[in-house]
Amino acid sequence: MTRAALLAAGLIFALSACSEAPAGDAVVTVNLDGSPVTQGSSPSPTPSENAGPSACRSVTFETVALTHCIADPATHAITMANLGADKQPFGSLSAFAGSVDPKRIAFAVNGGMYGDDLKPIGYYVQNGERLGELNRAEGDGNFYMKPNGVFFGTGTTWRVLGSNTFFETVGDRPDFGTQSGPLLLIDGKLHPEIQDDGPSKAIRNGVGVDAAGKAHFVISDAPISFGQLARFFRDELKVSTALYLDGQVSSLWDPAKGRQDKGRVGPIIVVTKREKAAAE
Repeated sequence: MTRAALLAAGLIFALSACSEAPAGDAVVTVNLDGSPVTQGSSPSPTPSENAGPSACRSVTFETVALTHCIADPATHAITMANLGADKQPFGSLSAFAGSVDPKRIAFAVNGGMYGDDLKPIGYYVQNGERLGELNRAEGDGNFYMKPNGVFFGTGTTWRVLGSNTFFETVGDRPDFGTQSGPLLLIDGKLHPEIQDDGPSKAIRNGVGVDAAGKAHFVISDAPISFGQLARFFRDELKVSTALYLDGQVSSLWDPAKGRQDKGRVGPIIVVTKREKAAAE
């Protein structure tokens, strides 16, 4: 085979690796050699002007660097975003950032599992409109590790519930909601299929709501196991139920610090400043 033919075959192979993903698994961008594109922050030259103090802080847990962001219902609101004005998925935090006033944004993170089309594969509510049905099907991948769960809320009340519990107990449609999986913590205990510190380590993120109603978003800045991430929510943040949002594609936009991670994302959880807080 000629050198040109070899290069062409390699390119076809690499592109096919991008186009196929098991149901429920997030699409991961790959290089032409088939290796994953390294996720990580791509800071803007300077923080957004008049962004105010950051809602995020850097911490270390069991030698792993993490970023911990807090959404406080007293000063923040939460919405979802997926489609732009052209009715197509944003696909990245940078594309979403170009559609909003950064001074209104406290932070934004990738917000749940999605398919090849970048649209949610489970329950999804944006601005009170349900755009995705609750998915309780069986399947392969992290999303289908039962129990999975839903992060949702209306007004200043935000919650994380297992999908079955959500189905059985929540009658009114929330203002926002996104389904992901698995649950990292269930009533203070690790998900039964999660080891204390398993061999699988990746850039990962999750969300949990504490007893005071604050939503805690955690993204690892280095590879972390499911068990480590779950224990951070339980032991450090005192969260009893926490939901895994994604891995590898986990991304954060923090305008106050000029951080805007690269990566392909589907649904986006947007934490905005309430009007009074934004004006100060």
